[in-house]
Amino acid sequence: MTYRAPVEDYNFLFEHVVGLTALRATERFGDATDDVTRAILTEAGKLCEEVLAPLQRTGDVHPAHLENGVVRTSPGFHEGFKAIAEGGWVGMSANPEYGGMGLPMALTAAVGEMMSGSCLSLQLAPMLTQGQIEALEHHASDTLKELYLPKLISGEWTGTMNLTEPQAGSDVGALTTKAEENGDGTFAVTGQKIYITWGDHDFGGNVCHLVLARLAGAPAGVRGISLFLVPKLLPDADGNPGQRNGVSVVSLEHKMGLHGSPTCVMQYDAATGWLVGEENGGMAAMFTMMNNARLGVGGQGIGIADASYQHALAYAQDRKQGKTSAPAEKDSILGHADVRRMLTTMKAEIFAARAIAVCNAVAIDMATATGDKVWKARAALLTPITKAFGTDTGIAVADMGLQVHGGMGFVEETGAAQFCRDVRVTAIYEGTNGIQAMDLVARKMMDGGEAAMALLDEISEDVEAAKAVFPRLANDVWEATESMREATEWLVSQTDLQERFAGAVPYLHAFARILGAHLHLKAAVAERGGAREKLARFYIQRMLPEHTALLAHAQAGAEDLYALTAEELAG
Repeated sequence: MTYRAPVEDYNFLFEHVVGLTALRATERFGDATDDVTRAILTEAGKLCEEVLAPLQRTGDVHPAHLENGVVRTSPGFHEGFKAIAEGGWVGMSANPEYGGMGLPMALTAAVGEMMSGSCLSLQLAPMLTQGQIEALEHHASDTLKELYLPKLISGEWTGTMNLTEPQAGSDVGALTTKAEENGDGTFAVTGQKIYITWGDHDFGGNVCHLVLARLAGAPAGVRGISLFLVPKLLPDADGNPGQRNGVSVVSLEHKMGLHGSPTCVMQYDAATGWLVGEENGGMAAMFTMMNNARLGVGGQGIGIADASYQHALAYAQDRKQGKTSAPAEKDSILGHADVRRMLTTMKAEIFAARAIAVCNAVAIDMATATGDKVWKARAALLTPITKAFGTDTGIAVADMGLQVHGGMGFVEETGAAQFCRDVRVTAIYEGTNGIQAMDLVARKMMDGGEAAMALLDEISEDVEAAKAVFPRLANDVWEATESMREATEWLVSQTDLQERFAGAVPYLHAFARILGAHLHLKAAVAERGGAREKLARFYIQRMLPEHTALLAHAQAGAEDLYALTAEELAG
């Protein structure tokens, strides 16, 4: 499959829509100049197009497999990961003290999306390692940092996170994995974890697991969970991988997609581990990693959406079927109105989701650089939207991409179906999209909607300025923003969380629609008369109106949701 990295789209977003000016004005990220960001995006694009993209199909048709207790990866994946590691891409945002580049998360997110679009199965390995790096930077002891961070940042070692157990999925507090003190500062970790992405491989080095477990006498539920670093191979006195720890792979899951990414059932038998953070503070430490991962998973959805779009567009340009009166496209299905509708929708959705993700990443960077609680609140608000909307966009766009292919989309040899299979799990892992929506309307509204209202105020200011250029488009976005404001006021007035949860998903999608329209409008203002203006008109006139129905659903409450009994649902 051919793949073209969206380098220019990111350059445009950074310079004209999101704007990195304020970020570059901070002491922390002053070195992330325009020249630097362009050079990094260009080099990352080459890696994705030339090294990773050729591995996409290979991973699907030659899956990772378990052989004598060792995970054997898909052909070429070892070399692909080596290229990622040697290029320094794992440690882009990591602390320079331990060998990282210290670059903005905005750049890491952009590169992560490109890698996802080129080969999502392989991209998962560096993404999880990046999350572990951040968790250790924030919560580990200096001793653990000095030993593990340089090797994780260089890609010599890789990282995973272990939360889920057979009886404890979204309800993490139900986990039973236990940890017992060994008397020497280490702990013996015993239990089984499932759905562990890249839990093992044959790349060499070491695999370092962050494992949630419960100490003896710990409180019940999430308040009694601690976090432990458990390596596959115990480091020797020189810090090199030594004897095998009590860690093993029981089996690999047979999945719908992502066949090149080994999803392991992990067994811990009195495995030696080190406490990360405080006792019973495991969830706080793990959420550092999970929030990083949620931004990354949103980018995975966007990356697959873009790859699927490129694949579908190329097919539509070549496929001859039927006659149309459309100028210049009479000989291909690109001239058919419905094919054109799907492709334009795909392109418009990708831009909206990508721009939202960039806004999220920049907010994280500004919070890191300034410590400003306003930026922290903005980053927190946008994270569930980025994750849910980015992955839902990936699923919807991949589905449309298959539809553009017609019957050939259902035939595996075209590769269109792989996008659908690979992207589907992104709406499930790292917190289902339903949980993201519940988080948005509950935890993220604990401030009485202050962060949401501040964001809507900024949108209104931008839209007022845009009225001088595109009065009709700006007015449409302004009215939608006011509707969103009213819905948010209703939401925060509901003291019964069940009333909020009943409409959480449509509320999140309505918010994403308004954000997407605003960012499309900013792009149109920056590039008047070009393709971006045309795309903004399509999005605002045809897709933004969906917010009306979504907000009606969001404010309908919970009563009719529970009106049918269990027996009536089954009848």
